[in-house]
Amino acid sequence: MSEQGLPYVEVNPKSKAKATVIWLHGLGDSGNGFAPIVPDLKLPDELGIRFVFPHAPTRPVTINNDMLMRAWYDITSLDFNNRADSQGVKESSALVANLIEKEIAQGIPANKIVLAGFSQGGVIALNLGTRYDKSLAGIMFMSSYMSEPEKLSAEAHPANKNTPIFMAHGTHDDVVPIFMGNAAFKVLESNGYQASWHEYAMQHNVCMQQLNDISNWLQQKLG
Repeated sequence: MSEQGLPYVEVNPKSKAKATVIWLHGLGDSGNGFAPIVPDLKLPDELGIRFVFPHAPTRPVTINNDMLMRAWYDITSLDFNNRADSQGVKESSALVANLIEKEIAQGIPANKIVLAGFSQGGVIALNLGTRYDKSLAGIMFMSSYMSEPEKLSAEAHPANKNTPIFMAHGTHDDVVPIFMGNAAFKVLESNGYQASWHEYAMQHNVCMQQLNDISNWLQQKLG
């Protein structure tokens, strides 16, 4: 893993940045994948929300015949309980934590930073967000699942115990079945987190209704 930090694509607001959304892509994608959706969110200029879309490191992925691709961690098995390589999850979480620290150093307080992730990116967002030692504005978890749910209560940091968590999943998702996302929601609920669950008639993607809901949620949390 490189120590230089993650490269990223950024979409800056017209006015001075007052808040940041760090949005993590899924397996084999890049930071360029979600950057075009920012205009679709129709966020008010006065909120000054900056978007950072990091590129995951390139690594061989076991289930894809060790093909090199951007991945936040290796996937060695499609088995629900062992899908995420926990060492890779920890390494990528540390890299993304450095990005949060960089935003804080540039004057954006932690409570104006949202950590978002789709699929593999959602695994990292939830893993890091629940363990991070400064209170964030929110966590967004899309079409994803939880790595090592049995470790949450022991490893979680109290700083984000009351952080709102927006969870979205497609009812027709055949890549990460909806029960995996819902299982993560139930684990969070049983641990006392402020999670909200949203289902959409879609596959492993995002849809316009979801983007509208995300926009409303971001305006509430970063307003």
